[in-house]
Amino acid sequence: MTSAPDRQNIVALVDEAVAAGVCQSAACAELGLSARTLQRWKDPECGICEDRRPFADRPTPANRLSEEERDRIVATCAAPASLPPSQIVPRLADQGTYIASESSMYRVLRERGQNHRRGRARPAVRRKPPTSFEATAPCQVWSWDITWLPGPVAGTFFHLYLIIDIFSRKIVGWEVYERETAEFAAQVLERAVWAEKCLTSPLTLHADNGSPMKGATMKVTMERLGVTASFSRPRVSNDNPFSEALFRTCKYVPDWPTRGFATIDEARAWVQGFATWYNTQHRHSAIRFVTPEQRHRSEDRPLLASRHQVCELARAARPDRWSGRTRNWQPIGSVWLNPERTEAGRRGHGAADALPHQAGGGGPMVGPAEHAA
Repeated sequence: MTSAPDRQNIVALVDEAVAAGVCQSAACAELGLSARTLQRWKDPECGICEDRRPFADRPTPANRLSEEERDRIVATCAAPASLPPSQIVPRLADQGTYIASESSMYRVLRERGQNHRRGRARPAVRRKPPTSFEATAPCQVWSWDITWLPGPVAGTFFHLYLIIDIFSRKIVGWEVYERETAEFAAQVLERAVWAEKCLTSPLTLHADNGSPMKGATMKVTMERLGVTASFSRPRVSNDNPFSEALFRTCKYVPDWPTRGFATIDEARAWVQGFATWYNTQHRHSAIRFVTPEQRHRSEDRPLLASRHQVCELARAARPDRWSGRTRNWQPIGSVWLNPERTEAGRRGHGAADALPHQAGGGGPMVGPAEHAA
């Protein structure tokens, strides 16, 4: 509500601005005022007076509950049965009685301060969003998880421990064991850190909330290696998208043994072949179809520049075959693990930032939420 003195000041300011050559609509917009409101304030018939809306006579709605009805609602809901309005309304209807609707009962209970949780179940908890991590180079953010490999008999499994660098998508550590333990996980992590020579680098390791991920041995090993722990939210399945995408690629390659592995040595030999193929031969869709090893060694930039040159030459030779720009071969920039919610709503939980496009480039930014590895 704008008082009469304030209205007079606003009208005087707008008139002064208009006299100085400012457009009236621009002056009103600067004050957050509509031109129609200003016109009404300057109307000579009503003049600038106090706003009478707060003192207007507003009749009570005919369908408003009376105080007696409100008291009856509270007394009914406070009966020993202690039922919610959703149960009370149909029970009263069975007895030929109607007091008010469910929404009205809930509204009255809220007004009287009696709408509280009464069940023994835990109340809903609003979880904090997961911490976001940005990888601008290899060996900054790793993701890992454990998956089952089918054994020789139905219902028996081996356990594949797999660590992936989210920046390059390279498998930096793996092993197959017969059990899930924090001790085995610590061994895989330690070998991966030494193999990648990142003992002195700040490294973040993301995982879900399984017991091997949070075991005491794993925690001590991470502290000794200087690795920062990151965990998914409880009971949230898509906070670890890079590992999940890698497992899908692993189990859907053509030579996946559908009948299972006869021995653990056979399983290890197969995973060794898969990791070598994935790192050195597989053109990954989320990193512009270069191999994880090429991106890990920063060999993707000259390769993608060469691809761009090939496309430009092809378009110059046969421009009639090209309706627009050539394919985007710009290198993918930084990669985010669980980006902020504004980014998550637009690009998923795992996302990669593309570098500024070349003159002929163009294309979407992708992450494992959009493309499986």
